[in-house]
Amino acid sequence: MTADLELARAGDDAAFDRLVGPLRRELHAHCYRMLGSSYDADDALQDALLRAWRGLARFEGRSSVRSWLYTVATRTCLDLAEQRGRRALPMDLGPSSDRAVLDNPPLTEISWLGPYADQPGDSYEQRESVQLAFVAALQHLPGNQRAALLLFEVLDFSAAEIAEMMDTSVASVNSALQRARRIVADKVPDGSRQQNLRELGDARVRDIVKQYSTALEQGDADSLIALLTEDVTWSMPPLRHWYDGIAAVTDFAVAIPLTRCPSWQHLPITANGQPAIASYLGASADSDHLPWSIEVLTVRAGKIAAVTSFIDSNAFALFGLPPALGPIS
Repeated sequence: MTADLELARAGDDAAFDRLVGPLRRELHAHCYRMLGSSYDADDALQDALLRAWRGLARFEGRSSVRSWLYTVATRTCLDLAEQRGRRALPMDLGPSSDRAVLDNPPLTEISWLGPYADQPGDSYEQRESVQLAFVAALQHLPGNQRAALLLFEVLDFSAAEIAEMMDTSVASVNSALQRARRIVADKVPDGSRQQNLRELGDARVRDIVKQYSTALEQGDADSLIALLTEDVTWSMPPLRHWYDGIAAVTDFAVAIPLTRCPSWQHLPITANGQPAIASYLGASADSDHLPWSIEVLTVRAGKIAAVTSFIDSNAFALFGLPPALGPIS
């Protein structure tokens, strides 16, 4: 037993912080994958660490501190998921719209999937495991299957370890894994998006993001459409209506963001291991521009295959973004 663990068991909260500190980021990412919301991940991690602190005296050291913390965090997430339900994207609610829908009010009664802010130190594997398609697919799994899949496929725990963590049998874990893999494989496109991005190279990805931002800011429909795949989708949680295919997306883009929104400014960011932009909207070019949406771009073969615009001004704080941008000079 390490010195810090002995001190923490004796009530030294600073020692507990030293034990937890190196694991806090990966535990938070695990909570996000389980819950599909950065806000819920914050709540779950805080609750899990409180449970761990209160239960530390019962930790016998038969497993590593990391395994024990993942046990506590997973059980906390399962409790929270049961209370708050699954997170959704607009495509989970119904078919796409083939024309721009002007009357598209937010649905506040739905628990929506949210974006996840990347950090410079995040590993390739961590960025891969928080990508939107994967996290969205996880939301279609019952909690026990979701937990088993993440603990096995993402975090490399064995079926025996997971059975102990979830207080079940190895046979039950293997059955849950089999069902979970089948559902996720059906919903997540083949191929690693991180590998696709790496093959394109950082400079090319930055150029795509810049061209996308410029096209929106200049109201340039031709340049925007040229960046999109034929099967592109555009969704905007918490709005119900979404668009599938170049014709529908073009109709939407021309009707609303390119013409009805007076003035855009954008900042390039990354979210969910993918290129993204923070979109600020102004009443005119010479007015302040306020937070509007975090737009996560799914890039395939050098073009944008999906735009997911999270319309949530509160999310800007998660990314450390400024609360406003000034007039365009």
